[in-house]
Amino acid sequence: MFAFHSVYLKPLEEVDKYVDAHRAYLRTLVEQKILVCSGPRIPRTGGFILLNAGSKDEALNIMSLDPYVLSGMATYDLIEFELKSCAEGFKEILK
Repeated sequence: MFAFHSVYLKPLEEVDKYVDAHRAYLRTLVEQKILVCSGPRIPRTGGFILLNAGSKDEALNIMSLDPYVLSGMATYDLIEFELKSCAEGFKEILK
């Protein structure tokens, strides 16, 4: 599993110009069953994304294609972890 923490590099007024493209990209990841969940931080200084990717390289490549990254609006930090415990039914989401 791969968790990504993003930090906005530009003011929200600029970031918001790319929010629709960012969300559209995330929807494609949901359709591919790669994105588990995502959302903005509170306060809105960046966001969080949880991916079920096959490898670290794949996860990094996926996030490098995010419109926020491509436009220079945000940067992502990666946390790789091994899923050991979870709520009932969670693993069914990952199939």
